[in-house]
Amino acid sequence: MYEFYHKTKIIFGAGAIEKLGEEARIFGSKAMITCDKGVIAAGILAKAEKALKDNSIDYIVYSDVKANPRDKDCDTVADMAKKNNIDVFIGLGGGSAMDTAKAAAMLMTNKGKCNDWDWTPLDENMAPVICVPTTAGTGSEVTFVAVITDEEKEYKMSIFDPEKLAPAVALVDPDLTLTLPPSLTASTGVDALTHAIEAYTCKLAQPITDALALYAIRLIAKNIIPAVKDGQDRVARENMMMGSLIAGIAFINSNVGAVHAISETLGGKYDTAHGVGNSIFLPYIMEYNLSADVEKFGIIAEHLGISPQGKSSEALAMEGVSFIKKLNRDAGIPSLKELGYIKPEDFPLIAERSEKNALSADNAKEIGYKGYMEVLENAYAEK
Repeated sequence: MYEFYHKTKIIFGAGAIEKLGEEARIFGSKAMITCDKGVIAAGILAKAEKALKDNSIDYIVYSDVKANPRDKDCDTVADMAKKNNIDVFIGLGGGSAMDTAKAAAMLMTNKGKCNDWDWTPLDENMAPVICVPTTAGTGSEVTFVAVITDEEKEYKMSIFDPEKLAPAVALVDPDLTLTLPPSLTASTGVDALTHAIEAYTCKLAQPITDALALYAIRLIAKNIIPAVKDGQDRVARENMMMGSLIAGIAFINSNVGAVHAISETLGGKYDTAHGVGNSIFLPYIMEYNLSADVEKFGIIAEHLGISPQGKSSEALAMEGVSFIKKLNRDAGIPSLKELGYIKPEDFPLIAERSEKNALSADNAKEIGYKGYMEVLENAYAEK
């Protein structure tokens, strides 16, 4: 028996941001935008403001979103929204801006603080949220989860509710990614690829999510390097945005696994960017997981563009792992050692915290402390 949720209205295409005011008007006359300084510098906030002004929507802006959104910041945004009688939240940016909007919107209608709601069903629907992604990465515009850092515990919590935390609208405009730097294009792109691969291989995979995940893998694998090498390649940008969107719908109805567990550990402890963490560990977790379902990993390799002709399932699956390692190098993703601030003496703590992460339970293959140590050592040994 399978369950599949999708409650978000999606508007996809170049110029979709121009519909922001029209969509916001449905929910009221006062909006709150969450974004970061990069979105302002790229001129994207100005586009959002114009769309709101053209529809007589008053708004306030919170522009101090961090790369890994903090619980106290989300509490602050919620307090600002309550004082200003906000009708609708607009998450404008990457996953951090969108998750901040979701967390604050949740606190508009539910009591307490962010860290009261870690993996706890909500009492009420969150206030309306419109998500406008500016990266092809997290898929947060179509997910019913907000991943927020508990600063005190150095831990990433998950506010999750399939019925009450889905964005009302996703305005997905690939043109907003044209100014994204190559390094962010790369790390967010491999983040989206990670979503698709883990959605397909984790223990909660189902036929609907399998279909979505495989299509996303094909789209992302074919277009990520062109998008990194030429940010103005509109075809590559559009395909990456669609791949990220579809991967988001896939993983939120399936799950992710050990790649995300270890990346969330690094994000909570060291403030490592989520996409970078996922990118670094994706091939090593894939290699660790191969024996769980060699045929599935062989199918992934085919969708990455590798010919299966004359190859065993094992050989094909290993070529898929090698493909991801080469992709990371070609895209300029740093290795674990190149990050510089994570040392072998840190591995036991990272392994211990990763094992305790709830996502480990749904990894394709059973993984505990020893498994994470193996993955960390293999990743660190890579030149």
